[in-house]
Amino acid sequence: MNNDSSIAQIAAMLREEAAQLGPGARLPSSREIMRRHNVSPVTVSRAIGQLAAEGRVVTKPGSGAFVAHQIRTGRDTADLSWQTVALGDRVVDESPVAALLASVPDGMVPLTGGYLHPGLRPDKQLGAAAARAVRRPDAWAKPPLTGLPELRRWFATQAGGDVTAADALIVSGGQAALAHAFRALAAPGTPVLVETPTYPGALAAAKAAGLRATAVPMDSAGVRPELLAEAFAVTGARVFFCQPTLHNPTGATLPVERREQVLQVARAAGAFVIEDDYARYLTEDAPPSLASMDQHGTVVHVGSLTKILSPSLRVAAVIARGPAAHRLRASQLVESFFVARPLQETALEFVGSPAWRRHLTAVHAEIRTRRDALAAALAARMPEAELHLLPIGGMHLWLRLPAEVDENALVEAARRNGVLVSPGRMYYPSEPPGPRIRVTHIAATHLPELHEGVRRLAQALADTRRPAADRA
Repeated sequence: MNNDSSIAQIAAMLREEAAQLGPGARLPSSREIMRRHNVSPVTVSRAIGQLAAEGRVVTKPGSGAFVAHQIRTGRDTADLSWQTVALGDRVVDESPVAALLASVPDGMVPLTGGYLHPGLRPDKQLGAAAARAVRRPDAWAKPPLTGLPELRRWFATQAGGDVTAADALIVSGGQAALAHAFRALAAPGTPVLVETPTYPGALAAAKAAGLRATAVPMDSAGVRPELLAEAFAVTGARVFFCQPTLHNPTGATLPVERREQVLQVARAAGAFVIEDDYARYLTEDAPPSLASMDQHGTVVHVGSLTKILSPSLRVAAVIARGPAAHRLRASQLVESFFVARPLQETALEFVGSPAWRRHLTAVHAEIRTRRDALAAALAARMPEAELHLLPIGGMHLWLRLPAEVDENALVEAARRNGVLVSPGRMYYPSEPPGPRIRVTHIAATHLPELHEGVRRLAQALADTRRPAADRA
């Protein structure tokens, strides 16, 4: 009999014997099983290992295998607690990202989310671009491992400066780009500097890479260069993650002079800057990218089409130079080979068509209208909530709540009242300075729904601030 069938047969016989012996009983020794069934030590070891994985036996080194006290028979009721020991203590916390990606229940007004409302997406035009793309002769062939040259050239042009197609690597969306960058640029256990507050997906990706996020304070113009320099000196970090244009969640945009200062600070520290340029297409007034101002290979730039087009168009580019670029390409190759060519061809077809510019114009106008409407509604109905700033575009507004407000209680009260907002706590790598929430204007269906969401939120805030006796 072959080895696999031998393992299966021995496991079946031991499973039956364990059921007859009862909990706590010792199974025959490996030597005895080998003698009885004329099988190898490896076969016996793997058969016992299979029963241990099923939760049927417990192995004790030096003593043997014993029937478990709680034998599970169904797949859904198997005791999988052994995996806790096998996996160790490295935890990947997906909860912040899952919360941001969760579907909106019926009847809820979404003042949260990170993608265009379906009514604002160019789905029909994307479908037409996809149809044209898949008719190309090589649409289903293996693409170049770093991405289609024309698409890499397009992303390089968008980044600006002297960036070339050779500097660009096509990856599966901005989140994948961040995961690659954190793993490629920093060793597990080392610190990475981040703005505070910052994008929760970046915090989750850094933690999954085994990095320790250290907060660098911001003001209304973005990260403070003098505190960034101090953080580099104190921590010895060699990576700084930032969103210099329409920072999530605050909406801050670094002015050009401060961008220069950030680059100077990073160069002095011998450190990389990961520039998450996710929102470049969510405004008409984006300053030059950090990548376009970089002459030393300091910046690893991430540009994505997902936010402006569709959550399922997982196409982004990482721009880097030198050994860092080689390491990023190696990371992409060993993890996923390449981005599916039909998706790349579709993106290239769309951004090269007149529909791209028409879509940008329409979205920019809608963003201005919704941003102003949300800010006005908040000022009218929730004057006690202080707006951090009015951003030059983007999807979100960042609100500071009165100090006595319980942030978690407000978010829960808002949910019960039929409106979803993002709690501020999830955006901080360390202790938050006070209660905050992020409110989003782009996920609502239209302006009336946006106004209704603010009305519900204002009512939830009023309910939360009332004394407990009055609420009862």
